[in-house]
Amino acid sequence: MNIFADQFIINMIVVDCERMKYPNTGLFAFCDNLSRCLVDLSSRERVDMEFFVPSNIEGRWGNGVKYRTVHDIYKLWLPCTSDVKVWHTTQNTSPYCPPARVKRVLTMHDLNFLYELPLSKHARYMRKFQDSIDRADTIVAISRSTKRDIEENLNLSGKSIEVIYNGLNFFDGEIVPPQVKPDGKFIFTVGTILRKKNFHVLPRILKGNDYRLVIAGNISSNSYCAEILEQARKWGVESRVTITGPVSEPVKQWYLQNCDAFVFPSIAEGFGLPVIEAMRYGKPIFLSDHTSLPEIGGDKAFYFDHFFDPDAMRARFEEGMKIYADGGVDADAMRAYAESFSWENTSRLYMDIYKELL
Repeated sequence: MNIFADQFIINMIVVDCERMKYPNTGLFAFCDNLSRCLVDLSSRERVDMEFFVPSNIEGRWGNGVKYRTVHDIYKLWLPCTSDVKVWHTTQNTSPYCPPARVKRVLTMHDLNFLYELPLSKHARYMRKFQDSIDRADTIVAISRSTKRDIEENLNLSGKSIEVIYNGLNFFDGEIVPPQVKPDGKFIFTVGTILRKKNFHVLPRILKGNDYRLVIAGNISSNSYCAEILEQARKWGVESRVTITGPVSEPVKQWYLQNCDAFVFPSIAEGFGLPVIEAMRYGKPIFLSDHTSLPEIGGDKAFYFDHFFDPDAMRARFEEGMKIYADGGVDADAMRAYAESFSWENTSRLYMDIYKELL
């Protein structure tokens, strides 16, 4: 049965979920959770919505939902847009552009290239990001940190930026252990294995204790994996470091539920959703103090030295674990904080923006 009423009060809003072609990524999770909640909300409020998706995603949020399949030719021309009133581009840049008469919402996740790449490579990204800003009617940043980066580096031409936080990833399925469980106490982190995640600084905190380190995520760079393991060898802890590669959501939840601590030393994050996911389980959290992470972690996390000095990192880890063991961290307050990041609230704020543009 079609979930939409026969007659809509508000006509067509399209959400661009093209980046769901990349599974096990933050953009996939963003589009999946936001769209799931928008489907429910649009049904209740009789809003005509359509989701622009790769072919394998059709049907994901129900067979009665309207889907528009992505085709490469649409980069040159988007057909059947005469009834489209609002188009939501859910990533920093997109080759899929509706006609100029269509109001456009742009979600900016980060300007991480400012922190990852040499200055000589910034100009190319600045042009692409500026083009996205120029085409947008409403701009949304996923954190105050991202908003600040946009304001300081791009020309907004008088446009304002709304900040809408991401929600906590929805998971109500069965938690499944990995085929090989860690043998003993372990520290966990998750994210695409690339340099900005800064995972290579983590093996040093294993020196002088018996913890293991599990790093899960898509492997974007084999050379960076080799660098992480080289650091493990340098500190004499190679046998206690595991890089799993990508894991399913049920397995990731097992790691989050059963780890002794969650660590996330990234130097460039627009939001840092894994931090909130770990807080949901009331775990001690150790973060870098770069970009958005202090904003999202707040006073619920411990922070590593800005320059990742090995001795300072070990001292901070030992201190934080002791504070946690002695009851100095309110795990219930941490869980409540994590659950305040709701996709239902996030979708409500986006829906309000759509309606303002109609």
